[in-house]
Amino acid sequence: MTEHAWRLRGAAVAAAGALLAAGCAPGGGGAPNGGDLQGVQLKVAAKWTGVEQDNFVEVLSGFEEQTGATVEYEPTGEDTGAYLGPKIEAGEPPDVALLPQPGLLEEYAAQDALVPLSGDAAAALEENYTGYWSDLGSVDGEAYGILLKAAHKSIIWYRPEAFDAAGVQPPKTWDDMVGTTASTLSDAGETPFAMCGASGWTLTDWFENVYLSQAGPEKYDRLTAHEIPWTDPSVVDALETMAEVWGEGDYMAGGTDGAVQTDFPTCVTQVYGQQEAAMVYEADFVAASAAEAGATVGETAQAFPFPAVGDAAPVVVGGDIAVAMSENEGTQELLAYLASAEAQTTWAGLGGYLSANSQVQPDAYADDFTRQLSQTVLDAGEDVRYDMSDQVPSQFGATEGRGMWAVLQDFLRDPGDPEATAQDLEDAAQEAY
Repeated sequence: MTEHAWRLRGAAVAAAGALLAAGCAPGGGGAPNGGDLQGVQLKVAAKWTGVEQDNFVEVLSGFEEQTGATVEYEPTGEDTGAYLGPKIEAGEPPDVALLPQPGLLEEYAAQDALVPLSGDAAAALEENYTGYWSDLGSVDGEAYGILLKAAHKSIIWYRPEAFDAAGVQPPKTWDDMVGTTASTLSDAGETPFAMCGASGWTLTDWFENVYLSQAGPEKYDRLTAHEIPWTDPSVVDALETMAEVWGEGDYMAGGTDGAVQTDFPTCVTQVYGQQEAAMVYEADFVAASAAEAGATVGETAQAFPFPAVGDAAPVVVGGDIAVAMSENEGTQELLAYLASAEAQTTWAGLGGYLSANSQVQPDAYADDFTRQLSQTVLDAGEDVRYDMSDQVPSQFGATEGRGMWAVLQDFLRDPGDPEATAQDLEDAAQEAY
């Protein structure tokens, strides 16, 4: 794909009112009708904050208007499992939870903490999602979850003004990014990267992109399943590659200490608000945070594909899966609504959102960039891979202070011994598996 195709040409945030029209929501797939849930109160828990939370609450308001139900949003914080665990033990889980990992879904299903999809919710999943995506929310053939919000995690965002001043272009390979783009920016007095190291999941995303491109899809699958150990030379190679950026304190806003202490989305603000760095790596949902920081997506905020480390550039996809945790009235109806093209078209119009729903039309998105992202997933074919850390046991791949998050944060602090880091990853993996 050309650089031009990756330029963000449209506004990332657009009003959704027109998109609520029936003509913009084909394939409703079981969306509720008629205000038959008057007086029903439901709780939905998810990790989203800031603009993402605001947009999701706006989507929920459509369900409230249609059904008469009241939906309360509960933020879980970064560690969804740590939030939900005590709620489940106390017998007070939210009615609907958004799980950021299929691995967490499998754990809760094994604990009988989830209610299978039924009625309109099950029908919406079958109607609106292909087998690959629906399988992500299933355990032993039983459908529990709906991939509500997908995330394209193979993108690096940049500030064109900084690139233009330094005379550099978006790189196509890792070597070009490190050896030319970053070094030239640094020589010109511009810090190349803002790092989101306090949010450990962003560091696993760095690893996954480097590893997928360098080691290839087959090894990626084998490592995910722990069929090869984390001490495998391919893991060490990936860590050594990452150290080419992480080991250069001058390449990161605030140096090494700042990189470890900066969370997401503060790192986005460092690029587009404070202008302390030229680039930030993270997924398509950066668009919403960039806009909040005052950038115009498509003009002052642009992006390029994560550069190829090996033969091909990586395409890593993540996502949040909506599940029922109660049998309360309205729960399945809410899931049916969230799975509908109507609800997801509304969210697509607000920006910072990517749908896996096959009924959501391309013109639902507020910008050309997101349309291009959805196409890159299709173009990657069998080589696209789901986020590795989200597929492994959550205590290894998605728990603050443990597993991959903690080990990679330590590696960001001091990337001088990749072999020791690989051993730490293997030790944590053995404990989790």
